Amino acid sequence: MTIRWTYAFIDRPAGLLDRAGAFWTAVTDTRLSQPRGDHGEFATLLPGAADACVKVQAVGSGAGGAHLDFAADDVRGLVASALTAGADVVADHDDWAVLRSPAGQLFCAVPWHGESVRPPVVRGTRLDQVCVDIPPSLYDTEVAFWSALLAAWASAPGSLPEFHVLKPPPGLPLRILLQRLGEERPASAHLDLACADIPATRAAHERLGASFAAGGRHWTVMRDPAGGVYCLTGRDPETGGLAG
Repeated sequence: MTIRWTYAFIDRPAGLLDRAGAFWTAVTDTRLSQPRGDHGEFATLLPGAADACVKVQAVGSGAGGAHLDFAADDVRGLVASALTAGADVVADHDDWAVLRSPAGQLFCAVPWHGESVRPPVVRGTRLDQVCVDIPPSLYDTEVAFWSALLAAWASAPGSLPEFHVLKPPPGLPLRILLQRLGEERPASAHLDLACADIPATRAAHERLGASFAAGGRHWTVMRDPAGGVYCLTGRDPETGGLAG
């Protein structure tokens, strides 16, 4: 079983999906596909001469967040591997499935449709990472789960003790950062952008309707116009590694 491509999903409340789509297409220099799904709840952010790796989804309840789709040419094999590693099946459809990690983070196994060309860096930034925020009691279990499921990915501690990084094989567009929270609360996920210049990117995003939420040493927490949290991080947009 080989993971051929990855998608980051931007999950936002249904009434705010248009606002989220307008912001994220501007940030990533993409255009929004026609909506699809039984209720028009899905859309894809379409780049120019590259393959899409970001989608938006309307959620029926809650503030939303983010999740990953893993595309494989053997979806059943991917589901079986996830179950062996410790996942649960939430919904099993004909050719794709929704699963849940041990800490409760949702993700999907979907068919691969030949995607292979990663979108480029846009104005010094790249949406390249999904960060899973994990309660302390489940952090070690979650690290073990993702490391087992993504055995072909490089799995290593991050720059701080509360981080663990999973780097994909060359060509795949998205990394995973596992972050141990400082409190016990349900697992969640958010998007990270690698930025060559965080202050300049923050200013550009604020002009598009985002707002500042919090600051850290190498990252800035933002809220998009739909209220969703994401981070601007001081990493090389080409490689994903720490800048400098």
